[in-house]
Order: sequence, then structure tokens, then C-alpha cells
Amino acid sequence: MTQLIIVANIKANTDKIDLVKSELLKLIEVTRAEKGCINYDLHQDNENSAHFVFYEKWETRELWQAHMANTHLAEYIVATEGAVTEFTLSEMTVIA
Repeated sequence: MTQLIIVANIKANTDKIDLVKSELLKLIEVTRAEKGCINYDLHQDNENSAHFVFYEKWETRELWQAHMANTHLAEYIVATEGAVTEFTLSEMTVIA
């Protein structure tokens, strides 16, 4: 099966940037240790510090879905409730 690429865009409230960044950073170590995780890289926009992007690569969609069901993501959602203004997620496939 083809590897799955995930691009997640997270935009924080301008007064909650540090909170959101701190909570996103907590996800990295535990996620990188998960079965099927190839890459899990967090980026912050150089011109808009409230904009974060996760670039993820997973062995399969099923393993990514298992990641999405883990408790650390549920804890992140609770911790950042009301602090995130926008969240978009794209599932992608490398074509070239």
C-alpha cells in the first residue's frame, strides 16, 4: 500500500500561541514512537507565528487512524479548547 502523507494546519488565537505550541510539542515524541510513523514534523510560519503545520508520513492509513484514536490527541484537544481558531487536515499521496 502507498504511504499516507498528512498535512495538518493549525491556527491559534493570537493570545494563545504559546499554549498551542506547547501542547503541539508534547505530541511529537509519543507520536514518533508509534507504529507506522515515518515522519512527524512540526513547523511554525515565519511571518504568522499563530500558524503551525504538521507534516506527517505514515506507513498506512490504518496506522494513521490508530494514531488519531490515541489518548494523547484527545488530551491535546481538551488542553487547547477555545485556543485554536482553524484546523484543516489533508490526506495526500506522493505522485512524483
